[in-house]
Amino acid sequence: MLATAIIVFREVLEASLIISIVLAASKGLAGRNTWVGGGIAAGVAGAVLVAVFAEALAEAAAGMGQELFNASILLAAVLMLGWHNVWMSQHGREMAKSVGEVGRAVAAGDRPLYALAIVCAVAVLREGSETVLFLYGIASTSGEGPTAMLIGGATGVAGGVALGIALYFGLLSIPMRHLFTVTNWMILLLAAGMASQAAGFLVQADLVPPLGDAVWDTSWLLTESSIFGKVLHALVGYVSRPAGIQVAFFVVTIVVIETFTLLVARNGEATRKMATR
Repeated sequence: MLATAIIVFREVLEASLIISIVLAASKGLAGRNTWVGGGIAAGVAGAVLVAVFAEALAEAAAGMGQELFNASILLAAVLMLGWHNVWMSQHGREMAKSVGEVGRAVAAGDRPLYALAIVCAVAVLREGSETVLFLYGIASTSGEGPTAMLIGGATGVAGGVALGIALYFGLLSIPMRHLFTVTNWMILLLAAGMASQAAGFLVQADLVPPLGDAVWDTSWLLTESSIFGKVLHALVGYVSRPAGIQVAFFVVTIVVIETFTLLVARNGEATRKMATR
């Protein structure tokens, strides 16, 4: 439930942030709410379509290499999470600035009203599609039932929307980097946990060697069946007796994502310094 809430909160927050900026920049414009609302509805419809196809793929793979299918979904989610952290660390502010410029251009009459709908639809579709993939990965590896995931999703949606509304009503001056830094680390650990669980599925499918059946055994201290163990399993892929390949996937995922994040941030800083000369 906690992992679901974190993922949904983060994705809804980003979509809400974009929508809030668009609304603030186009305040007072006649017909604004209709176009923005239509864009949000279109984005949600697109995300639902992605969810339908994800379920269809899952049913088609049932009994035919299910471990491989689950591993593929998880690794795809890891790639998207990693790309997301790297991209947001570099372009988060630029994205917010460009979205605001679109809203102001529409308000000034330099762009058509439907530009508001397009911006909002793309934001909701992107974040909604990512949410579908991430939640499918969580559902395929955790013991959470639909009720727990529904509660977690509802909590995440409520938190993201509430913060988006707060941002719209004048709190845009709060530095979002502090909030995003925390959630970036949460998502980094979640990505590493998913990679570790994907390695477990690949071992079950005999596609990779286990590199040791149990690197350590902490079942005496914390089992996956306990409440805290389930939380850790959902958040960071905790298992009490991990195979060596699972530990390797976990560590390599963190190192690779963080390395790319630092490189991109360093290049971006160098580019900004050159531009100010």
